[in-house]
Amino acid sequence: MFKDFRKNILQLVSIIFFLYLFVLVFLYFYQRNLLYHPNENNYSGDKISVDIKKVKIQTSDNIELLGWYHEKNLKDYKTLVYFHGNAGSLENRIHKLNHFQDMNINFLIIAWRGFSGNSGKPTEKGLYKDGKSAINWLAKKGLNEKNIILYGESLGTGVVTHLAQNKNYAGIILETPFTSMVEAAKTFYPYIPVNLLLKDKFENNKKIKNIISPIMVMHGEIDQIVPFSMGKKIFEMANEPKYSYFTKYDNHMMEFDEKLILALKSFLKSLN
Repeated sequence: MFKDFRKNILQLVSIIFFLYLFVLVFLYFYQRNLLYHPNENNYSGDKISVDIKKVKIQTSDNIELLGWYHEKNLKDYKTLVYFHGNAGSLENRIHKLNHFQDMNINFLIIAWRGFSGNSGKPTEKGLYKDGKSAINWLAKKGLNEKNIILYGESLGTGVVTHLAQNKNYAGIILETPFTSMVEAAKTFYPYIPVNLLLKDKFENNKKIKNIISPIMVMHGEIDQIVPFSMGKKIFEMANEPKYSYFTKYDNHMMEFDEKLILALKSFLKSLN
């Protein structure tokens, strides 16, 4: 009887082991489908009220990116480059972009490779190339780092922190930043060796100290995707001058209400 019990236990352990192994293999090969969601659409029907020009931006590996460009006055105003998160299209950011018309800034927002009809597939290295290509596109218009503000939303903060290292950008804005994609993934997969499996790590925590530009961190305490503690830690690690906009009731998609707009305007004004 003991032998049968032992045999059953060993069989059960074997089944659990192979199921766990299957999950690991599945996650390794399917992970980018879990990280990037170009087809997710939370578009609410917002109509864009700020004048934009649709532009095409060529990357160093010959991928053409869709961008929306608003030029108010390149000589007198800074230009904000907006890097969006891991889901949705440019249309999903209209409710944010509309507020920029009341600010003294030009702006460029790009869609990542594989997003908004762009060719290619998103990867960490690929997104870095996309971000750099947007900055190079502005450089051809005569803009240098001191004319440019980098704005990262969620996943986009990983691109901003990478590009901003040891550069003299006018300012950096991080909305709902994470410490690293490894730590963020662990909150969803605590029993998975994420650090061994993850391909795209976006290590903000290792790069934030290399940013010497003025920085603003925004995060809501009830964020259900990126824990608020991560945004707070990124702020604590950041160099001065730094500013924060932390709220008690914002989830991952922060509410662009009067308080947030006022905080943004105050930060932008401090850069002049």
